[in-house]
Amino acid sequence: MARGQVPVVDVQSDNFTELWPSMVLALRTATFIAVDTELSGLGTRKALLSPCIDERYKAVCNAARTRSVLSLGVACFKQLTEKSENTFLCQIYNLTLLCTEDYVVEPQSVQFLVQHGFDFNKQYSQGIPYHKGNDKGNESQIQSVRTFFLELIRAKKPLILHNGLIDLVFLYQCFYAHLPDSLGTFTSDLSEMFPAGIYDTKYASEFETRFVASYLEYAYKKCKRENSKLKDSSSQHISVEFCNYPANMSRYIDYRHCSLEEASHSEGEANKVPVCEKFSAYGWCPNGVKCPQSHNIDLIIDEDDKLCEKVKKRKHRRKRRKNAEPEKTLEQESSGKEMELIQNGEEEPPRKQSCYDTDGRPREEENSAAMEPEGSSDTSTHGGRQEEDLRSTEETAAVSPSAKGNAHDSDQVEGKSEVLAGMVSTNHPDIPETEAACAARKQNASQGPCSQVGTHRAGFDAFMTGYIMAYVWMLKKRKSTGTDAEPWCPDCHNKLYLSGKSVPLQIVKSSFSKSSTAHNQKMKLVWATG
Repeated sequence: MARGQVPVVDVQSDNFTELWPSMVLALRTATFIAVDTELSGLGTRKALLSPCIDERYKAVCNAARTRSVLSLGVACFKQLTEKSENTFLCQIYNLTLLCTEDYVVEPQSVQFLVQHGFDFNKQYSQGIPYHKGNDKGNESQIQSVRTFFLELIRAKKPLILHNGLIDLVFLYQCFYAHLPDSLGTFTSDLSEMFPAGIYDTKYASEFETRFVASYLEYAYKKCKRENSKLKDSSSQHISVEFCNYPANMSRYIDYRHCSLEEASHSEGEANKVPVCEKFSAYGWCPNGVKCPQSHNIDLIIDEDDKLCEKVKKRKHRRKRRKNAEPEKTLEQESSGKEMELIQNGEEEPPRKQSCYDTDGRPREEENSAAMEPEGSSDTSTHGGRQEEDLRSTEETAAVSPSAKGNAHDSDQVEGKSEVLAGMVSTNHPDIPETEAACAARKQNASQGPCSQVGTHRAGFDAFMTGYIMAYVWMLKKRKSTGTDAEPWCPDCHNKLYLSGKSVPLQIVKSSFSKSSTAHNQKMKLVWATG
């Protein structure tokens, strides 16, 4: 395996049984597990970004009941303590799925997926079948996607997602049980399903590392850069290793390109192609691959870093002036400090100033008035994609199992499949779209190989999600003074990012909400057959 490549194991109906033992072992021995999904649609985008969180939950539930998961990405990170506390062995699986029930797809999503290489024929012919809602008979004794999800629960490992609310709702409905009507009941169920905690890397990217953008590919590449700097300075840093798979598994492995910077990075600098401001902020651009400006994440990060340095220099000059004329500039400096705090993200997550109007409010996106930009408050992970979905898809089509080949991808296409053909993001409206566009354009521009444009989007996105969490965990451990009694990565424990909200959704068991009946029955099954 060449350096800078990430092996993703493609799991489908013809090798699911063969790979089952290794997948279950990876779950059980992992330190934490990252998950990502690709969906067939999300429904009405305005409802998904409702100011009322309960209304949002209802909208996502409606989408999960009428749409489907097209593929499931799982990345198992195992800490190799014999080497160092920050060295991980990572095993990544991309499960191609086929819902056996009728579901809705959004045509433009299908179109987008087709444009970026999603293999619908392969999905229809080799997708692993599953049904949604409650169990049908005694299913716990067979190897299926639903029992694989039970193994994920039995593993009792920290679960990592990026902008994860939508993922969690779809996972619950598609592989676990019928969704409860109440958000409080849903979060209560989740707290029991994943006692080791649920962690959202979009929340971590905005509120912990305070990156100026938090869509998946941006956060991943930013973490890689910062980690590389730590390594070059001989400081504590994370290292990720992969399995050396036997020759008989080579036909299942898809290698994702994962170098620190893309080849197009230097080319972009040489050609002086300006960065697309919208893509830079949200990870999504309405012009897609036709945009004349650069969607290169490396160039975007370069510009952000330069801007950050300018801000630091201005801050330093202000301090010098303040020391020289303390009384004269006191009032002026006071207001200047407030601006600096906002710019530097010391009081709230940092934002790309160019994407905001002079009054500090996010600019309205054309044709998506109800959505908040991803770079700002949120629809980044799910929202970023939602923006595009909002903008471009109102049409839907009911798809029967026989027509699923095309339908499966359609939905994800808008948000999640825009991601790059190789680094595609998930089905979340927020980050996927943005990120998807980024990835798609990037891959087309610099990762040309056809092998990169496959169905492994969810798997690679799960890896990126897990990498971000490993980096954040490492940073937190360096500053931590806590004890072993604290939760794993306590600052991010059970906090889900919410678009447009300054506070996360807490995954807790409320004294006012009981667990659902379906969940209680399922948990008995989990431990009775575990």
